[in-house]
Amino acid sequence: MPTKAFVIGHPIAHSRSPLIHGNWLKEHNIDGTYEAIDVAPDDLPGFFQRLRDGEFAGGNVTIPHKEAVFALCDSVDDLARTIGAVNTLVVRDGKVHGTNTDYLGFLGNLDAAVPGWSDGNKDALVIGAGGAARAILVALRERSGGKVHVFNRTLANAQRLVDEIDPTMSVHGFDEFPEIAPNVGVVINTSSVGMHGSRFDWLDFGLLAPETLVTDIVYTPLMTPLLLDAQAAGHRVVDGLGMLLHQAVPGFAAWFGVTPQVTRELRLAVEATLDH
Repeated sequence: MPTKAFVIGHPIAHSRSPLIHGNWLKEHNIDGTYEAIDVAPDDLPGFFQRLRDGEFAGGNVTIPHKEAVFALCDSVDDLARTIGAVNTLVVRDGKVHGTNTDYLGFLGNLDAAVPGWSDGNKDALVIGAGGAARAILVALRERSGGKVHVFNRTLANAQRLVDEIDPTMSVHGFDEFPEIAPNVGVVINTSSVGMHGSRFDWLDFGLLAPETLVTDIVYTPLMTPLLLDAQAAGHRVVDGLGMLLHQAVPGFAAWFGVTPQVTRELRLAVEATLDH
């Protein structure tokens, strides 16, 4: 019997996960499948019964189910609880375990693209305080050598977020950027700004140190306006596609028993499916 895994969402046709995992299954000659399954919110309990019945070894969870599956899992690890979302399910002995690999995806992407990016005592600047920011803040809590600053339009939302994850992080309005900018080593956008051509009118790249790294967790478009502006100003930039690729590694290892590598060939295969 082939080992079966999946990604569930609603809708799900846009997902690149089958391409990623399909490449790895072929590369390692594994008798297994990975499919995208559209599961409406009301159908989640029934799908979890299929998991407990042993149909799948596990799978990935994407929008809009990352929060809803919490209540359906038999266990959820501390990391996923802190992040507030589950993106990976593993079935063992008829029980469904939930975790979150987004923070590993974020760190893996930057470590591969810019080795040593977190060395030293430079600060980190995070833009946005929504659900996507949570995994990034957890990652920075582990790795940032300096202080973590969260910039958001609504300060109360950002304050709630850092209070939950790490109260030593600080919260700022956009007008405080000139004061914080000189000691920033990495800028991370977790907001949706840039997905439709929008830009940050308050972010003056000239105030950042020349060696400051700028990254965006969005990967459609691959080069967001933020990254294009940063690159034009002479900064190193890292797009968000690598985060998608690296977050997939732990799940594949859990389901199929092989730890795959994120290669240039895999990246190019996924990149070819994106609108530039």
